[in-house]
Formats: sequence, structure tokens, C-alpha cells
Amino acid sequence: MRAITVRDRDAGLAGLSLTDMPYPHAAENDVIVRVHAAGFTPGELDWPGTWTDRAGRDRTPSVPGHELSGVVAELGYGTTGLSVGQRAFGLADWTRNGSLAEYAAVEARTLAPLPADIDHTLAAALPISGLTAWQGLFDHGRLATGQTVLIHGAAGGVGSIAVQLAREAGARVIGTGRSDARDRALALGVDVFLDLQTEKLEDAGEADVVFDVIGGDLLDRSAALVRAGGTLVSIAMPPKVRPRDGRAVFFVVEPDRARLTDLVARLRDGRIRPIVGDVRPLAEAPAAFAPGRRTPGKTIIRVAQDRTGDRS
Repeated sequence: MRAITVRDRDAGLAGLSLTDMPYPHAAENDVIVRVHAAGFTPGELDWPGTWTDRAGRDRTPSVPGHELSGVVAELGYGTTGLSVGQRAFGLADWTRNGSLAEYAAVEARTLAPLPADIDHTLAAALPISGLTAWQGLFDHGRLATGQTVLIHGAAGGVGSIAVQLAREAGARVIGTGRSDARDRALALGVDVFLDLQTEKLEDAGEADVVFDVIGGDLLDRSAALVRAGGTLVSIAMPPKVRPRDGRAVFFVVEPDRARLTDLVARLRDGRIRPIVGDVRPLAEAPAAFAPGRRTPGKTIIRVAQDRTGDRS
């Protein structure tokens, strides 16, 4: 099969290439997915799991990408909840070969069934952003109706879904971002948008939950905006500055089949919609990792077209 692989950590982007790889093995409780569309995180080449397995052993050449949508091609021993020929989407393991390949071996528990009327491209944009947004807002932030949430990067992949979920939950939403993101954030439903290039963060006022996706100085300064009893949540880095009378949480997104099922139902009926930017073929995936490359929405890699007419 064809796949994007990395072999040399020091080579950076130059180490990404389209190569031939062996067809993956379906371990116990795995499925093999014929990948139609895949998503990735630009910083993956810096993640330890890209280079080593859970025991710390080198696993190169490795395949990056951790979001996928496709069709189940094979079941491993003991696999339940999915069947051969079924459309599915979800997350690939952080320390195994990922989704930028024609086929991927994935734990069945990290996937959810995909309805026939949902495009694979949209589905591949949902797992990390959707699960991260939900877990950050509600599992860790404990956001409730009538509260205020401040979402950094409100027009980005995670932020845009967080805005939509927070609005649906009845929260007041303050969004931040660059000036060119204002219109997109307002269209998503933020009540107030703060341009971090021209406006002071401190002018945002207090919030019950601050959801950070950026880290650094912005995260440190955000602690002062958390209302008493509130929560500062970050996916970028552990907060060094804690709210005076609140909580500080750093987390890494976790697979959740039930929540994926809920999120795709919201996508299906129009309550949420991921922002998809570029859609590129597999051969162009290395160029999509380029640092500093800014495009509105998430870049999705189109891997396969189903010969039986299944939508992609």
C-alpha cells in the first residue's frame, strides 16, 4: 500500500515521503480501515509517539496522521461493534502507524459508525477537534448553561467546534484570534471577538471557563481572567500560572466512541460543522505539514475513492 512515512527525526519535513509500506496487521480488537480521508496535526513530527512505541522503542519508518474516515476492510480477533464493509471514522493510536495511508490498523474502540450521508472529508475533520472541544468544555471545564467561556483560537479547528458546542449549551462565548479570523468567529456565534493583534486580552473580562489552545504567555495571562470557582483548561501545555480561586487543567484528548457517535449526529442535523480548508491528495501531504502555512480551516488529505460509489 502507499503511505506517507517519516524515517529521520532530524530531517524534519524533508524526511516525509510517499512510499510503499506493507499492508497492516489486524491485532486483537483491531480493524483495518480502507482510508478515504485523513487528518493530521502539523506538530506531529515533534511528538515522541511519532518515533517510538509505548515501550520507547524506535518504530520508524512510521506513518503520521491520527484522524481518519473510511470503510472497514478487515476485523481482528475479538473485534466487536463494527463489521466489514461498514463506514467508520475516528482516531488512530498515538504510538502506532496512523491515517496517512491507504490502509490503517486501528483499535475498534476508537472508531464510531459513520452514517451514509456524511462525507468522509467532513468526518475526518471531526475526531480530534470535536472530542477535544467537548472534553475541554464539559468534562474538564464543567461549563454550564448561563456561564461565560473564553475560547482562544475561536476560528481554528478545535476552537470553532468549541464555540458551536458552547453556544448550543447556552453559554456566553468570548472568542479570540487574529484580525482575519473575526468574521469567521462571529459567523460561528461568538458574542464578543477579541483581536489579539490590536486589543488587550485583559479587556475580555472574567469568564467561568477559559479554553486555551495556544499556550505560552497567552496561557499565563489567561489565569487572571478566570472567575472565582472557574477553570483554566489548556491543550497546549500545563498551565504554569493558576487562577487565584479556581482550577487549572491540562489534558490530552482521549478516544470515546459514544461521544463520536453523538458528535456525528450533531454534524448530521446541522448543530455543528467543522471548518475544512484545503483538501489535498495523499502525494501532497508532506507539503501540507509546512510550518507557518496558514489556511482557514483544517487541511484534509483525500486518500481513496470507493469503487462502489460510496461518498468521499
